[in-house]
Amino acid sequence: MSSKTTTVFDCNIIHLRRIHNRAGNITPVENNIHVPFDVKRVYYLYDIPGGESRAAHGHKQLEQFIVAASGSFDLTIDDGINKKTVQLNRPYMGLHVKPGIWRDISNFSSGAICLVLASMLYTEEDYLRDYPDFKQYKNL
Repeated sequence: MSSKTTTVFDCNIIHLRRIHNRAGNITPVENNIHVPFDVKRVYYLYDIPGGESRAAHGHKQLEQFIVAASGSFDLTIDDGINKKTVQLNRPYMGLHVKPGIWRDISNFSSGAICLVLASMLYTEEDYLRDYPDFKQYKNL
């Protein structure tokens, strides 16, 4: 499937395994087992001031798996025609965002940590940072 034809309906919530222990829980995440791609980069957003939003961009090839490692936030995905907002608030579930999808993250709770597992190393050429350019890329 081409990133020019992906839709918000191609992105899905993935529930990760939770291993319970009286001393706390653990959630393993392994390449091509728990996430549907090889993780090449991991980063996280934190200390986001109240009322701020992050992301507001798309990618041509990059896939992401986005998790609320702590706290909660809203993740709005947009394919140029359809929009869908998902609240992430559990560290054992995340949203698989396919290439060719615009994303915007907002409504961060106090102390929220947004963990992102990415399928590629950082490359500026993969970014679509302007919404009209994104729509043009999608041929809309």
